[in-house]
Amino acid sequence: MEIKTSWPIASNGEAVVSVSSLNYAISTTLERTFPLIWVAGEVSNFTCAASGHWYFSLKDSAAQMRCVMFRTRAQAMQFVPANGDRIEVRALVTIYEPRGEVQLKLEYIRRTGQGQLYEAFLRLKQKLESEGLFAPERKRVLPAYPRVVGIVTSLQAAALQDVLTTLRRRAPHLSVIVYPAPVQGVEAAGKLAEMVECANRRAEVELLIICRGGGSLEDLWAFNEEKLARAIAASRLPVVSGVGHETDFTMVDFVADLRAPTPTGAAELVSPAYEMLVRALEHSQQQLRRACTRLMERHAQQLDGLARGLLSPTERLRRQKIQLQQHATRLATVFAQRYERRSAMVREAAAKIDLLSPQRTLERGYAAVLDPVNQQALRSPAALAATSRIVVHLAQGSAEVELAQVQVRSQAEF
Repeated sequence: MEIKTSWPIASNGEAVVSVSSLNYAISTTLERTFPLIWVAGEVSNFTCAASGHWYFSLKDSAAQMRCVMFRTRAQAMQFVPANGDRIEVRALVTIYEPRGEVQLKLEYIRRTGQGQLYEAFLRLKQKLESEGLFAPERKRVLPAYPRVVGIVTSLQAAALQDVLTTLRRRAPHLSVIVYPAPVQGVEAAGKLAEMVECANRRAEVELLIICRGGGSLEDLWAFNEEKLARAIAASRLPVVSGVGHETDFTMVDFVADLRAPTPTGAAELVSPAYEMLVRALEHSQQQLRRACTRLMERHAQQLDGLARGLLSPTERLRRQKIQLQQHATRLATVFAQRYERRSAMVREAAAKIDLLSPQRTLERGYAAVLDPVNQQALRSPAALAATSRIVVHLAQGSAEVELAQVQVRSQAEF
């Protein structure tokens, strides 16, 4: 270690340092020498201070070391270590300068053996994500008002009771079907996957909740296995994940259509509160009533408009009678006018005929001379000379005349 030249020099020429300066130098050297490392051991003398910081000792069979995890780091942890727990910590080696004690300043804590599990979790997560199993566009939408809900979990799980209690409180009208499967152990993932597939085959529910309570990474490992993740991804039914506590994340959370922080939260997500449904129904009822009222008012106005254009049968008959009378009057006038015109024409024609009639000619002093045999008019004096008898038509009658002598005269003498 290099001693700063600014430190005081004793009379014998040797450097003299203060305790605080020495501790600071040691702390700086430790932090530069030891990067973040994983240290394994057993928890003892665990204390959570009022400030939220954690203090405990990490020991093995031969030694121990003080540890501190400050509140900002501790709040992000998924579990609180207890005395006797075997853990692994990622820490920075430093010194607590006021007391000159070497300690570990912790960044992260995991239970012993979780390192390999966590790495396996990350590898599978990357694999499934690259295949698109976590893509938002493949997430299915939950039904807004489900009637039958399926639950995949253990019959002995406290999470089942939490879900059922929440559903009874929020939506007592819902029907529930439980698909039982172990939630921990070697065969748990396979059984859970079988129940998801069974629910899809039977098609008797509208969505699925897969849930269990909190626990360590090992406890929740069944929900991190690939077979269960793929069964959920292939499900036709929407799946809600409610595994562990809010800080617990499993592969099921990523592949499910919706993640809830707890089993109770999952039940709340799938069940609209009964009071909310009643309020929504009342609101819809009011909207429907107003819509019906507006529709009836609009049709009433239309009906009034149509009614104004309608007539009673008596009035319609009266108006039609008046129309017929007016029509008959117009027809009579037309016929009378036509009759008068035709009569005038007939009178005029009769007058003309009368003027041209033989009778009128006879009345003016003329006579018609006919051959008594063939009743043909005799127009030439020569014809008179050839017969001894003639028929003479006068204005007041006719007479048959026997001729004694015919003396022909010229037209000029007439």
